[in-house]
Amino acid sequence: MTTQLITKGTTQILFIALIAVCCGAVLAPAHAQDQAQPQKRQLQYRVSDLDSLGGTSSGGNSINDLNWVAGYSRLTDNQSRHAALWRNGVLSDLGTLGGPNSSVTWNVKNIRGIIVGISQTATPEPRGEAWSSSAFYGAPNNVGYINLGFIWEHGQMRGLPNFPGGNNGFATGANNLRQVVGWAENGVEDGACVSPQVFQFRPAMWRLGPPDQIHDLPLIPGDTSGAATAINDFGQVVGISGICDQAIGRHTARHAVLWENGGVTDIGNLGAQWWNTPTAINQRGDVVGFAGDPSFVEGDILHAFIWTRHDGIQPLLPLPGRVPEHVDSEAYGINELRQVVGVSCDANFVDCRAVVWDHGAVPTDLNDLKAPGYSARLENAKDINDWGEITGRAIDANGVRTAYLAVPTHGH
Repeated sequence: MTTQLITKGTTQILFIALIAVCCGAVLAPAHAQDQAQPQKRQLQYRVSDLDSLGGTSSGGNSINDLNWVAGYSRLTDNQSRHAALWRNGVLSDLGTLGGPNSSVTWNVKNIRGIIVGISQTATPEPRGEAWSSSAFYGAPNNVGYINLGFIWEHGQMRGLPNFPGGNNGFATGANNLRQVVGWAENGVEDGACVSPQVFQFRPAMWRLGPPDQIHDLPLIPGDTSGAATAINDFGQVVGISGICDQAIGRHTARHAVLWENGGVTDIGNLGAQWWNTPTAINQRGDVVGFAGDPSFVEGDILHAFIWTRHDGIQPLLPLPGRVPEHVDSEAYGINELRQVVGVSCDANFVDCRAVVWDHGAVPTDLNDLKAPGYSARLENAKDINDWGEITGRAIDANGVRTAYLAVPTHGH
């Protein structure tokens, strides 16, 4: 079943979304004009750390227009991490589906109280697969358990169904129409899978119930596996299409794609047939993400991009003038004003910095815009809401990584 816009009971939400798009269209030029004035230099961000669950690593990966930040935090023993939600600065441990780890890994954006992510169950992985989610947990317990995409609402976490025969799933985004996207295994053993991966997986859309129902999204002809990474309130979905490979990027991300009106469209690349991964889509249908480099099949160096229907795919550059030189850039979030956030790094990923692309291909280091008094380095920026508030991960002089919230203000 292909992507469809489900309209029953959604008139109000779509009306709000239309207002957002229309207002965005009006505000964006005004915003851009305003940013061209001298006061742009006075823009600052008041940065604050968000509480942790006791460990030395946490990160914010999603922020919606209700100022809900979602992500993860390691527990006190630093042996596992749990999906975390910060509402008005108050931290909630979202728990797990029985296993040691869970996480919110992508931009959820829902404003109706729904959070989605991934969680280990208590069930051992029967085929020894590492699955995609292993890259988002960290040692020592990142493998060995079946993983499911989860939905959290009304204070409860529940697992989402996979395709028949598949063991593992992964949920990434949720719109306000109770549609969730991600990917899930289908139980088909595929020779293009790289061990320990065994089964194909397909881009998935879940229509939340009860009961929760899973449907697949079409792949580019000739492809066999893929994943959906984000969805907006018009039912537009972005993600990847390719082969099974290692279930983490690379050749599974042969094509960066957009699903709409029941079809799938390849939105292009920046010269490589790997790691072409959309990460976010706004209500306008603007898409951001990262694309592979022809010289780095393993994804050592990536390049941020923005895709619009008018201009197609365009690169977003790393920070200029850095020593050592920055060569890697990745875009993770976009709002209705087309402000884009992400990261810029040197080739060895020693000097990584949270950045903002504000209507241009050249970014600004978010660290240069911090209000006085915050000393940690903003290491990445994972999402931005329509108020311009940003979340991500900071690192202090002791190597402790902390989720942060950056709120725009105007300095003097």
